[in-house]
Amino acid sequence: MTPAVPGRSIALCHAATSDAADLATDWTDIYAPELYLNRELTWLAFNRRVLDEARNSRTPLLERVKFLAIVSSNLDEFFMKRIGGLKLQVGAGYEKRTVDGRTPQHQIDDAAESVRNLMAEKAELAAAAMRELRVHDVHLQHYDELAPGERLTLRSDYEHDVLPLVTPLGLDSAHPFPFISNLSLNLLVKLSEVNGNDFTARVKVPVGPHSPRFVRIGGTHRYVLLEEVVENNLDLLFPNCAVESCQLFRVTRNAAAERDEDGADDLLAMIEAELRDRKFAPSVRLEVEQSMPQSQRFMLAAKLDIDPAAEIYQDDGLLGMADLMEIANLDIPELRDTPHNPIDNTHLNEGSDIFDSIRKRGSILLQYPQESFVSSVERFVTAASDDPHVAVIKATLYRTSANTTIVDSLARAARCGKQVAVLVELKARFDEAANVRWARRLEDSGVHVSYGVVGLKTHCKAILVIRREQETLQRYVHVGTGNYHAGTARIYSDFGLLSCDAEIGEDIADLFNSLTSGSNVEREYHKILTAPTKMKTALLEKIAREIVLHSAKSPGRIRLKTNALEDRDIVAALYRAGRAGVRVELLVRDTCRLRPGLPGLSENISVTSTVGRFLEHARIYNFRNGGNEEYYIGSADLMQRNLEHRIELLVPVEESALRDQLRGFMENQLGDERHAWRMQSDGSYVRSGNALTIAK
Repeated sequence: MTPAVPGRSIALCHAATSDAADLATDWTDIYAPELYLNRELTWLAFNRRVLDEARNSRTPLLERVKFLAIVSSNLDEFFMKRIGGLKLQVGAGYEKRTVDGRTPQHQIDDAAESVRNLMAEKAELAAAAMRELRVHDVHLQHYDELAPGERLTLRSDYEHDVLPLVTPLGLDSAHPFPFISNLSLNLLVKLSEVNGNDFTARVKVPVGPHSPRFVRIGGTHRYVLLEEVVENNLDLLFPNCAVESCQLFRVTRNAAAERDEDGADDLLAMIEAELRDRKFAPSVRLEVEQSMPQSQRFMLAAKLDIDPAAEIYQDDGLLGMADLMEIANLDIPELRDTPHNPIDNTHLNEGSDIFDSIRKRGSILLQYPQESFVSSVERFVTAASDDPHVAVIKATLYRTSANTTIVDSLARAARCGKQVAVLVELKARFDEAANVRWARRLEDSGVHVSYGVVGLKTHCKAILVIRREQETLQRYVHVGTGNYHAGTARIYSDFGLLSCDAEIGEDIADLFNSLTSGSNVEREYHKILTAPTKMKTALLEKIAREIVLHSAKSPGRIRLKTNALEDRDIVAALYRAGRAGVRVELLVRDTCRLRPGLPGLSENISVTSTVGRFLEHARIYNFRNGGNEEYYIGSADLMQRNLEHRIELLVPVEESALRDQLRGFMENQLGDERHAWRMQSDGSYVRSGNALTIAK
């Protein structure tokens, strides 16, 4: 549905039809809707670029399968989080338009069209990948293609290992429609009894750690889907019944609703209750396979309170394609990327211990996954936990993992009598349950655990270590762009700064005092920038300063690397800078509202999106500042939620050698001819180095 926006907005919001040269104007209204792209649609466009990695023949085959799984998982989250939130707005009668001129319902409708196109493309690529896998003796077969002996073996294994996990539920007046759990695979089975009575049942396919979706046949790389095994052995569930039809379906539920924590006496209990509520949240999408009759689709839609015209998605390929990660993880080296082995940061071995190494350098820049997270950040925390001279350790935990030693080290430090304080963000989306477990474990070890500031999500990544040295107290800090998570540190591209700078150390100490006490988080700091208020103001001032300092002899330049550029005030400020002649080079991974290349407005602005083996996750903010360059790294994306509703942290990188390292990194990405995509003025993307174009 096209939003009713006055003037040029319809042509430009959906535009590949307009020539940019025809759009020249003085652009007096810097907030005009036609200047802004839609957040949801640009995020879906990012997934088209990710999906292109599944098409690219230069990408190893199993890695292509991995990208198919990633896009599918991303779409699941998109419906749970973004469409779920928009549906809540529609239900509440919220009609306010976004900066690009769309109401919540406009966004849902436009996103649905984009998703359906994306799903069709994904199904075609998955079918092609399956065909190519067969060339390498990896086969996904149908149950009826198996030899009789293989079917007997599968039946026996199913009967002993899976069948006890299956509970058929009847759908009739005596059996209320059952709860369909989020993202579960379900069979809708129509049966006839020997006495002639018909009935319908729902059978949940028990995909889980002990019953994988892809069932291996013997010792080969031949697989059959678990749902086909269940379907072809329904007589074990329904003896003396004839199966009239059997179709697969899948439901996605809303995960956008959050409780008001202001009224919660115990945030931990509130989050646990919210997780229980999410299980029963309203449905936002019904996926069905192509063969399901209309009558059954409408029945399910009615029971699930789904709009059959708009919220049923027919998948011509594999439902729940995120499970393809099981295939992507097969141990077939010739079909995968060459193993990546991170190196140790050489500067961390220049002293007698890691603290001595940091003192010798003042600050050390870490780059993941090129460098080892284990031998840098985990080593830093382990050393602090075991060092008798360390008195205090403070840390923020937004996401972590079982194979990250940081939680163990913090718990051990507390048991040894050190003062340990950890801020655990319980509302980290889809990691709430894990963070509740970490919080309880840390509390049981004597760690002082707090859950942040009421009303604000704590997203900053920081560790503070206070060590007694020669009768003084020395502060050491780590500030990162990524989470303290060993798993993602191997697949996300991030930076971190280890420093003993006195002013940065004092700033981080003050920040932790604010976080743990619940007092005003917006103190006056020496060097760091923090959200929710000071950071945005500071960034806007730095953009404005670039305009003032810009001249022919000393041209202004702004380089920003971020996951998302959504905040309209930042976009407007960048437009002003571009119009004033400042060169603005943006590295934006996914969502981007800004439109480069508009004559008279953004001709000096470029937008590049990099998609490759590692997920771009670093945030780097660079201002030429008349030749006295500034670099900041940290946790904050340029989104309104990050800048106004989260606790975020940016730290300056001041040493010239470290600035050179960041400059080289950004210039390499801006000049990338293999993984980079350049945004066009209409919001579409062209891959650098060839003419392949992906629509917005």
